[in-house]
Amino acid sequence: MSPALKYTFDEFEADVNAAELRRNGNRLKVQMQPFQVLVALLERPREVVSREDLRLRLWPEDTFVDFDHSLNTAMVKLREVLGDSAASPRYIETIAKRGYRFLGDVHILRDKIAAVVPPEPAITASAGLAAAPSVEDKSPTESRAEISPEADLPRASRRTTRTLFVLVQIMYMIFYLSALFDWRKLDRAAAMAFPFAAQTAFVVYLVTALIGVVVRLYLVTATAFDYHLLGEKYRILFPALFLLDMIWALAPLLLMDRMGPGLALGASAALLYLPFAQRVLIRMIQQRA
Repeated sequence: MSPALKYTFDEFEADVNAAELRRNGNRLKVQMQPFQVLVALLERPREVVSREDLRLRLWPEDTFVDFDHSLNTAMVKLREVLGDSAASPRYIETIAKRGYRFLGDVHILRDKIAAVVPPEPAITASAGLAAAPSVEDKSPTESRAEISPEADLPRASRRTTRTLFVLVQIMYMIFYLSALFDWRKLDRAAAMAFPFAAQTAFVVYLVTALIGVVVRLYLVTATAFDYHLLGEKYRILFPALFLLDMIWALAPLLLMDRMGPGLALGASAALLYLPFAQRVLIRMIQQRA
């Protein structure tokens, strides 16, 4: 009869023996290294677990591996599963140049494994946990609401998602460079499309085009080199990038005299969708990392 050790925090349950992480009773998809990092943090809640301690736990001394890259990747994947953020952590806090600290309230469950028939899940008064209903007992709506956070993403290979994301960035760069190539035409187009704010529109599109070239080059190179923190960096950039994309979603109106109002409005509608599509692509890239 060996102890079946489980850690619980909020709606999560980490089963050490089974190497499974569950949320409200539903199993989440998590790889072994991120799970081992989580267990190491749960063993010492509210304490700083050094990067060296994690290295010795995950990789023996005679193992040759890019430790910093591997640990950073494991931490990114773990935060993705927990819905956590390095910028505003709820569970895992990064201690600069030292390690990590688990911030949540952790409860330990020690059950006994029966020889033939497993017992009913134990409910401890100290943990204050209520038994979660099984998937069979839930309505279809409840089951869909508590499935893995990755289940709502489209199915596609990582290579395909990375290619699509890069193509979107290249498309934006073409827009920016076209506007910068002949800024006099941009000035005239702004005067025609926005006659009461022509100068302001011209300056806004000129400046955002310059900024956009730099941002898109960063995203293209980060994706090409498979930068392991791309998802986290994109989340930081997203508010400013969203504003930039909304401004350029109106760019087809500058060409309304050539495209016609119907086509210009249709192109703007498509560009309004792109910021959300890019966010989904980033999640898919990180999910399959």
